Amino acid sequence: MATLLPIPRLRAVRRLAAALALAPALAFGQADLDAELAATREIVRFVPDDAAARLGRLEARARAAPLATRAEFLWLYSSAIRRSGDPKRALAMGDELVAWGRKARDDATYAKGQLARAYALYELNDLAGSHQANFEAERAANHTADLPLRVQATISAGQSFQEQGNYPAALGKLQAAIDLARKVADDDAPLAGALNALTFLYIDMKQYDKGWEVQRESLEVAKRMRSPGRLAIALGTEYGLAIESGQYQRARRALQEGLAVERRLGARQMIADTLVNLSDSYLKERDYARTADAARQALAAGVDINSPSVIATARVNLGQAYLGMGRVAEGKRQFEAGLAGFEKNGDKPELQAVLIEYGAALERAGDYHGAISAYHRERRISDEMFAEQRQKAVLELQQKYDTEKKARQIEALRQENRVKGAELDNRRLQQRIWWLLALVFALAAVVVGLLYRKVRQANAQLEVKNQELKQQSSLDPLTSLYNRRHFQDFMRTHAQVERRHHGGGAGDELVGALFLLDVDHFKHINDTHGHAAGDAVLKTIAANLRETLRETDMIVRWGGEEFLAFLPAVPRDGLDDVARRILRGISSQAIAYGEKTLRINVSVGFAPYPLAPGGTPLSWERAVNLVDMALYMAKSHGRNRAYGLHGFHDLERTTLEAIEQDLEGAWRNGFVDLAVVAGDAVPVDGVERQQAPA
Repeated sequence: MATLLPIPRLRAVRRLAAALALAPALAFGQADLDAELAATREIVRFVPDDAAARLGRLEARARAAPLATRAEFLWLYSSAIRRSGDPKRALAMGDELVAWGRKARDDATYAKGQLARAYALYELNDLAGSHQANFEAERAANHTADLPLRVQATISAGQSFQEQGNYPAALGKLQAAIDLARKVADDDAPLAGALNALTFLYIDMKQYDKGWEVQRESLEVAKRMRSPGRLAIALGTEYGLAIESGQYQRARRALQEGLAVERRLGARQMIADTLVNLSDSYLKERDYARTADAARQALAAGVDINSPSVIATARVNLGQAYLGMGRVAEGKRQFEAGLAGFEKNGDKPELQAVLIEYGAALERAGDYHGAISAYHRERRISDEMFAEQRQKAVLELQQKYDTEKKARQIEALRQENRVKGAELDNRRLQQRIWWLLALVFALAAVVVGLLYRKVRQANAQLEVKNQELKQQSSLDPLTSLYNRRHFQDFMRTHAQVERRHHGGGAGDELVGALFLLDVDHFKHINDTHGHAAGDAVLKTIAANLRETLRETDMIVRWGGEEFLAFLPAVPRDGLDDVARRILRGISSQAIAYGEKTLRINVSVGFAPYPLAPGGTPLSWERAVNLVDMALYMAKSHGRNRAYGLHGFHDLERTTLEAIEQDLEGAWRNGFVDLAVVAGDAVPVDGVERQQAPA
């Protein structure tokens, strides 16, 4: 089995190790809080769960601190959360840091936010977004006097070039980072991170001699720092360099030394990775007994930290060991369990590589029928990957063509409008001339009348063209619903006023309302039936919403498979009924596509608008954000249901910001009033309200 560290874990380890270059203590105010943050920095990388718990206890104090302390806290918290397995939440924290930096015009805070975003996007496999954030972080960091921050940003920019295959640019950045790091006084952490990153670059470039030169200094710096975590990282890097250059004994020594350090440190994730790599090192030398022993330990460690990748890799290595020992049935069972893990993770390139190794191992064990079967499975994966790449290329070309075509059409309309405008100016001039000549020539009056008629026709044509241009800029081309930009323009000028019917009862109160819908399992529809089927689903939902809602309600294609509906006037106690009609109307719709009949559900988040906690109306953007969080709760609690935010309670015991960060927690603590409207699985009047689950 391919080792966890160099491929594919090499980049991830490189990124995590480099991130520690930002760890030196910085001189902020509030010395006691800064001291607690400094004490947490080292454990963020090695024991992230403990670090996240510590930082969670500091959150209230940190958010009330000056900007520099708040930024350092959120940077560390984002790192701990990401390494604990929640990159989406880490990304949200990075976005918050970026917003702080922009508002305060603070380049250091902004750069940290972009770095946090880059690392989270990397974990979410958005390499393009990660690279863009890294380059933006470097630009901002270079406007500061913070040398450790500049080193970190330069390292990350170099790694982005490395991942793009631009090795000359990557080499220049990482060498510049080392030069900067040598200027940092009394702190070797930036230099350790830069040397570690350069070693990995030389591994990718297969320049192993230069890699060993840099690695020797990297190991010396780690030992000089007297940090067990830094030493473990340096030994892990030495393993990667040794295994890639074919020095298996040296690689194993580095692993064993690193494992001892990691066990003393209690770094469970690092221990699990190292045990997998140790089993792989034995496997490369066909020492199947030791391979099996290390793989069993790795499997137990993977189960302990709940790491699907470690569990799958350990099972594959254990399967190879059993096959090599002649225990074919056990080997195949373990191998198949590991393959199932890779299939569940959806990592097709890794699955393909494992199937190749599986076939070779079965062939060596004499199971030629099984080897042929593994070969055919690998070919199917290869064909699927090729088809996906080809489809992606075709879609990208089609999208580019459609975009360019639409741009040409809009430009043609603009050009025609300019021509019509010039013609209109000319005709108006002629009109004035004829009115003056009418005093002399009576016949000129008839001519002026004809010209005036033509001018009106030109104006009418110009108005039609302007309407066409406006329609193209405000409607979604697939569903013919309003697009997001039109809604944003509308809300800038919209003033919502609550009204009551003459009856005066609470049920007669008229309010606006926001409903945000997301199609359940839409990716599965695209993957199973193709993007044309997905387009048919979106158009059907658009048509259904037009039938379910009123003509006065604004329906918007919010983006992707999301729709937003703005109801300007609806009884406050009728919001749940609207949500129920939406759920049932869509779930009852059968969509004929080819020879198949598709049925779909949606999840919905909704709230009255305006939302006014404490009597102060929220902006529509914050209202939509809260509705989006309610939608996320509907998704996470089973889909085909709606969660509606009806109001707030006891705001003196919390803050709106805390509610926005964790709506479900606020519900559980009684700070918000949520309604839960289920789909067809519950009775018509099945609305759960007010009482949050225990």
